[in-house]
Amino acid sequence: MQQEQTKEVKFVDSSLDDLRDLPAEVMQRVGYQLNLVQHGDEPTDWKPMTTVGPGVMEIRVSFKGAFRVFYVANRPDAIYVLHVFQKTTQQTEKRDIDLAKARLKSLD
Repeated sequence: MQQEQTKEVKFVDSSLDDLRDLPAEVMQRVGYQLNLVQHGDEPTDWKPMTTVGPGVMEIRVSFKGAFRVFYVANRPDAIYVLHVFQKTTQQTEKRDIDLAKARLKSLD
């Protein structure tokens, strides 16, 4: 475990409401994964999402379906959650990628 200062988590646009709409077990798992990131650790199941933008990562949660969280942690002030959604297709849908791209751009 890295010893870094804990970063604040900020939710962009409706991402917090989207998270709250998910099943309680999924919210709990996402919260745990974001807590790892806050403390400088890696989530247990993640991958880079370069299709969204530089530094964007995807947390993958499986519980009665597939759920995803796009976030960026390379900002000095906070971890920004860009998009939270349930994945319904094998490949991430373009609308989810485009929404996350727009939210990332809004941070600049």
